[in-house]
Amino acid sequence: MEVSIIGSGTMATGITQVLCVNDQVTKINLIARNDNKALLAKAVCEKSISRLVRKGKLTEAQSINALEKIYPSSLLSSVIASDLVIEAVAEDFIIKMELFSELYNYVKGSTIIASNTSSLSITAFGSVLPNSKNVVGLHFFNPAPVMELVEIVVGHETSEDVVQYLKVFTQNLGKSPVVVQEAPGFVVNRMLIPMINEAVSILAEGIATAVDIDKAMKFGAHHPMGPLALADLIGNDVNLSIMETLYSETGDPKYRAHPLLRKMVRANHLGRKTKKGFFEY
Repeated sequence: MEVSIIGSGTMATGITQVLCVNDQVTKINLIARNDNKALLAKAVCEKSISRLVRKGKLTEAQSINALEKIYPSSLLSSVIASDLVIEAVAEDFIIKMELFSELYNYVKGSTIIASNTSSLSITAFGSVLPNSKNVVGLHFFNPAPVMELVEIVVGHETSEDVVQYLKVFTQNLGKSPVVVQEAPGFVVNRMLIPMINEAVSILAEGIATAVDIDKAMKFGAHHPMGPLALADLIGNDVNLSIMETLYSETGDPKYRAHPLLRKMVRANHLGRKTKKGFFEY
């Protein structure tokens, strides 16, 4: 099958890595805003695949075959022959809606169009596409090559055939899919991001240091990573966006983003991707 992945960031390159080493996928169009970004995104995939070869998880021949599947492009029209399109651009409703509106001109009626959104409305995205029954959420978690979970998010019009197809597809990728009806934050982020927001609140109140907050959850709740280190891994801009979506969609004050989280984003202390967040990298 031919797949198009739209985006050039961490999630787009991670999903590309997962797909290119899988026999189900014969071609991947890796589509970015310009040619340089597309080539850089492929270079990131090459680096990751090379690391797998060094660790003995892939042979040299397998790595060559995987990388030959990736075709970097800056043209959205590259999706035209795709069986599956996965959108993995910034977690911004307006940006995604503009992209889906433009995709209308290029996708076939039979193409499955999936968004890697972590909280936004699949139903809204489907409303601007030619076949809303084929529009679905396919939420991989970061880092995509490592994390087993994929949330398959069902919009108001999403067909059961598409859901079942993607369950088999993701299982064959070595993932563990869960089917989620569209709702703000879906399952994981509905619980996870408010927990991060509460950790930010505890830090802001001076109850404990960032190090001790994370230590408490690692050794007291057996979490593999503390909530503030996790916030930095996800990206504080993404954390804020999800909190704002939860609050705007539900109106529930328990989902109000803490002012310190807003301040961190304004200061560009986004976490690992800017080398500074609740910790320095």
